[in-house]
Parts: sequence; C-alpha cells; structure tokens
Amino acid sequence: MNQALLARLDQIGQSISQQEGMIALVGLGSVGVELDRLDEQSDLDFFVITAIGFKKRYIEDLSWLDRVKPVSYRFKNSDDGYKFMFEDGIYGEFAVFDEKEVPNVTQSEGRIIWMKKDTVIEHLTDSKGHQPVIYEKNVHFRIEEALTNLYVGCSRAIRGERLSGYRFVESYALGNLLSVICHFENKVEGYHDAFSIERRFEEHFPTFHSLPSMVQGYWNISKSAQAILDYIALRYEINPFFHGQIQIKINQLSKLESCYNEK
Repeated sequence: MNQALLARLDQIGQSISQQEGMIALVGLGSVGVELDRLDEQSDLDFFVITAIGFKKRYIEDLSWLDRVKPVSYRFKNSDDGYKFMFEDGIYGEFAVFDEKEVPNVTQSEGRIIWMKKDTVIEHLTDSKGHQPVIYEKNVHFRIEEALTNLYVGCSRAIRGERLSGYRFVESYALGNLLSVICHFENKVEGYHDAFSIERRFEEHFPTFHSLPSMVQGYWNISKSAQAILDYIALRYEINPFFHGQIQIKINQLSKLESCYNEK
C-alpha cells in the first residue's frame, strides 16, 4: 500500500481544517473506499467541501495546498478544480464544491478524511449517489451504432483519411461494443470506475480474449474492423445487406493496407 499518499491526504486534511469556511475533505478512488487497490501507480483524488461563499476563494488561492508541500505543477482543468503535482512527485487532482452543490455532484463513493464537527454529507460517502452508467442496457442501439461506425471508418480510411478511420473503428465502434459487452461476456465483480469503462477492464472480463485483435493500430484498421464485425456477427443478428456492405469496405481497405505494409 502506498503509505505516502495516505499520509499526504491526512496532511491536506490538517491544512484545510485550519482554514475558514472549510467543511470536509473526501478521498476518492484508491485513496477513498477502495484502499485495497492502492499501489505505487495510484494518485491523489479528492473533493474539498466548503461553506457557501467560500468555493471561489479556495479555487483561486491554493495556498492551503502549498502549505502541505510546494506545488510545482498545476493545471486548472475545470471550473471546480485542478490537476497538480507536488515538488516531490506526488500527482493528484481535486475539485472544490460548496455544500449546496453536494447533492448534485456526480461521483464514486468517497471516504471522509476530515470533516467539521456536526456536519453531514451523506451523498458523497455512500454508493447511492449520482453515478454515470458505463454499461448500457440498449444493446440494439449500441451495436447498430458500432456497425455504422465500422462502415464509415473504413470508408474514411479508403479515402485516405486514416486517422479519422482509425478513430471510427478502434474508438467509436469498439467503444459502443464495450458499452454492452457485459451482455455477451461474463463479468467478474470488483471495483469499477464510474467514469471509464477501460479502467480495470481486463480484471472485469478476463475471458474476453478478442480485444487485442480489435485494436491493431493505424496501419491495420481493416483487421481491427474485421475482428469487431466477426465478434458482433456471432452474437447479434446483423442486417444481411448492411453486413455485406461493411464487409466490402473492409475488403477494399485490406487490399490498400497490404500495399502500405509491403512498402
């Protein structure tokens, strides 16, 4: 376990406890309730909760963070907070919310690091809060989207727009498929990232062995498209006419890529 991160989070809690208008510090992810997956590759992820009227102050002035350890890099990545790195290399990101915003915050379950006495912020510390849905229920919609992504992606790549084609096949088509993959593959339960299906994907679907063939890269778009199409065809009733049209595009692109790869 990365004790340095936990110690640093406690120090941040001590720092904000001395500031006017601070209400709570909530650890998230592997420094939140998922401590058993904390390792050397983890980072600090936390929310700071303030009283109404204090949020702007603590976003504009990060002295409360610099007091813990000088911050050598900071990037304001949203209206609510920053990504940053301390001078000793500890990396993290945080958001600041005032107490009236808390009920509307979308988040994973958090762990209280410090909280002002007589304060209750249940929404951030249970698993019933607002969490985005990463696995879709509408299989038909997502698979049909994936099929159209394959067709358009191959068409773009044939035209010479390989980057666009790559994105359509290995990002959009694959992304749509993965959003419903739990309907086709057995999922191993465990911690999941409410904002990213890619996080710990290999742990959740250890028997899904087709993934490498679906991400073969910029010069092998046709092979990736073929793998995705073949996988879908075994599990979903594709419109025969459209299936054939996609296959024609893949075949055309495959011939072009054979020429590229021989050079």
